Amino acid sequence: MGSTSKRRCACWCSPASSSSTTLLLFMVPLIVISGIVSVLGPNTTTSDWSSLSMYRFPWLWSSASFSSSSSSSSSNFTGKNPYNNNNNNPVLVSPPSNGGVLDLRSTVVVQVDANMEEAISDEYSVPNRSSSSLFPKEAFPEIQLLNGSKQEDSLNVSASDYESLIVVPTMNESRHAPITNARRLRLELIESHLIKARASIKEAKFGNQTGDPDYIPVGPMYWNAKAFHRSYLEMERQFKVFVYEEGEPPVFHNGPCKSIYSMEGNFIHEIEMNNQFRTRDPDKAHAFFLPFSVTMLVRYVYVRDSHDFSPIRQTVTDYVNIVAGKYPFWNQSFGADHFMLACHDWGPEASNSVPNLRKNSIRVLCNANTSEGFNPSKDVSFPEINLLTGATNGLLGGPSASHRPVLAFFAGGLHGPIRPILLEQWENKDEDIKVQQYLPKGVSYYDMMRKSKYCICPSGYEVASPRVVEAIYTGCVPVLISDHYVPPFSDVLKWKSFSVEVAVKDIPNLKKILTSISPRQYIRMQRRVFQVRRHFVVNSPPQRFDVFHMILHSVWLRRLNVRVHDDQ
Repeated sequence: MGSTSKRRCACWCSPASSSSTTLLLFMVPLIVISGIVSVLGPNTTTSDWSSLSMYRFPWLWSSASFSSSSSSSSSNFTGKNPYNNNNNNPVLVSPPSNGGVLDLRSTVVVQVDANMEEAISDEYSVPNRSSSSLFPKEAFPEIQLLNGSKQEDSLNVSASDYESLIVVPTMNESRHAPITNARRLRLELIESHLIKARASIKEAKFGNQTGDPDYIPVGPMYWNAKAFHRSYLEMERQFKVFVYEEGEPPVFHNGPCKSIYSMEGNFIHEIEMNNQFRTRDPDKAHAFFLPFSVTMLVRYVYVRDSHDFSPIRQTVTDYVNIVAGKYPFWNQSFGADHFMLACHDWGPEASNSVPNLRKNSIRVLCNANTSEGFNPSKDVSFPEINLLTGATNGLLGGPSASHRPVLAFFAGGLHGPIRPILLEQWENKDEDIKVQQYLPKGVSYYDMMRKSKYCICPSGYEVASPRVVEAIYTGCVPVLISDHYVPPFSDVLKWKSFSVEVAVKDIPNLKKILTSISPRQYIRMQRRVFQVRRHFVVNSPPQRFDVFHMILHSVWLRRLNVRVHDDQ
């Protein structure tokens, strides 16, 4: 890891402009090459691109599938990556007909076939290509739902719409850096192990519960406790993450640990200190972590009140270009086995810097808003946790149901479109629904949560809210009031069993909705809140089944739904 690379990725300023002479010298070879290609053979004609299968992402929850048609374009982009000697061609990913999709809600695995261990046939190969931020937008068609519905309606799509794995053929690297037989064999070995893991998870649904000295998941809080447990054990047994070492703190390899964005710094620190899941050998890795902190980008790169996101975009673009130029792994999967993490509201905006990062990579985001492009088939929702001291000391624990005299509680200022409605309807208007902007002097926020049966968790300007985890910590049943929010770990946890979901339009009926829940049902929900709390607790060092491991498990599940193979 050279210091030059570090300095380059931290520098977001791009050249002011290119001279017309440079542009001419750049374009002339492209025109000549295009002419030669059109004369020498049919392998690069437009018809070949139009015959490729659709770019597809299956839905992990058994409720939706995403796809976009591969557009036929007569202008195959061939740009020059300043950090990479490879040519850049449009990325198209095609699924196999015999694939399988992990689904921990119900069927776990769909159509897993032992023949997948054999090489994928030539019909799934694609022309030579590499991924780069220099791709034109048209090279990455937007993901659309199979039934034509809008992205925000994704939770309502039929389970029958999805069928197969995401299959990512690796790129044919440049002549100067061909794929070696050793690397090809290592890739095949990794993928064969993942295929066996998928089959093992599928079998677990119908088998006996696996023993565990620490914790055995059981109960209606899980979509399928047996499948989750087996998947978790498979993750512990084999999942390896390579953390790119390029970049220097504070923007890279660092993050806040004592704020509302604390999970960024916490995860970055723990994964880099971890000896079980982190590997120093990228050839052994199943997933690759891009260790930049969006919160630190906002703090150190963004010009306050400028409303100019270009410095953040340029920094992320430069970083991806560096790792893509230095290593073959980004290009061989077009970023599909890479992940980034952000709890800042601008995490999605930062991911928009690189088309492959937004559309292919696993984005671990607190701002899990489907109306803003969050795609649960490949992206991960993770909890926003406000750790003012960097630890959970004094935050955990609360009384039983019989010692909670307040029906529902919320305290918070005007923030976003939902809270004004809540305050207008309920602020200081009902003794049972304690809704206030500001608590009286001497009244503890956490004590009020511990006194309440239900804790109201409305979205602010973004969908994520630390109140959700605060409610779970204190044994208060969360009341989620949010549009388009995907709760954390929803591919494992059945949120409706331990929380209440209230539509924004039903805020006036809030008391009626909560009082209609029987005391027996409330007691069940509260007990389940205490049971799932272990999955949201921050430990240092991490402990099994805690929030660090659950975030990793969510990444593991998305990686299981991608197959990278050599298309040569």
